Amino acid sequence: MADKIRLKKYANRRLYDTERSVYVTLEDIASLIRQGSEVVVTDAQTNEDVTAFILTQIVLEEARKKNVLLPAPLLHLMIRHGDRLLGEFFDKYLEQSLKNFLHYKSMADAQFAEWLKMGADFSEKTTDSMPGGNPLKSFFDLLGIVQPANDSSPVDKGSDKSGKGRKT
Repeated sequence: MADKIRLKKYANRRLYDTERSVYVTLEDIASLIRQGSEVVVTDAQTNEDVTAFILTQIVLEEARKKNVLLPAPLLHLMIRHGDRLLGEFFDKYLEQSLKNFLHYKSMADAQFAEWLKMGADFSEKTTDSMPGGNPLKSFFDLLGIVQPANDSSPVDKGSDKSGKGRKT
């Protein structure tokens, strides 16, 4: 399970890490979360849990920097239908959709890595399974190039074993 980091939010909007005894910024909190930690933020005066509010601030701040988060028509619908719609949407659908996306993404990444591994071994396996050992032998013969069995560098027909030149 992820490390839980407890933060206090003061009236001056400063956030204090009680374990390390330092003030932290929203960027610091985002970095901690990206590293796998889980944060819990409580209001210093009321002891109320304000974690969701702080995490929403982080998301909005990152969206402001990139000038995008959600399209305007969707934001209009969210405001028009109020928190009832948003609560149900976020609680039931969005969280599960993101979890499914991340799960399938990791599965696809693993499958792609497996394909790359198979592709790297493909040429070796096909060469071993073909009679004559080299699937391009007829192509090399057409160009007048001889492929030695143990050496991968092409040698011109008619040259001696040392590769010094043609016999005349």
